[in-house]
Amino acid sequence: MPIAVDIDVMLAKRKMSVGDLADRVGITPANLAVLKNGRAKAVRFTTLAALCEVLECQPGDLLRWAPDDPGDGDRAAHESGASVPAGSPPR
Repeated sequence: MPIAVDIDVMLAKRKMSVGDLADRVGITPANLAVLKNGRAKAVRFTTLAALCEVLECQPGDLLRWAPDDPGDGDRAAHESGASVPAGSPPR
């Protein structure tokens, strides 16, 4: 996925545990782990705002764009529903 989540970096900088952050944000540790490990498909702005408030950071400190592997172009287009003609170079 092209969006990388760096919650673990901020947790380390703040010397805070996942459980403590989850408690202070008001979400379950399991849901925080899904987000932290990059398995989430979406995040609510209210959750992002709460994470930023507790961690005293900006959204860009938690989320960043990281391009997919170039060889994944056909797979990513297929998953998005876009058509990729055979032999087309990845974008």
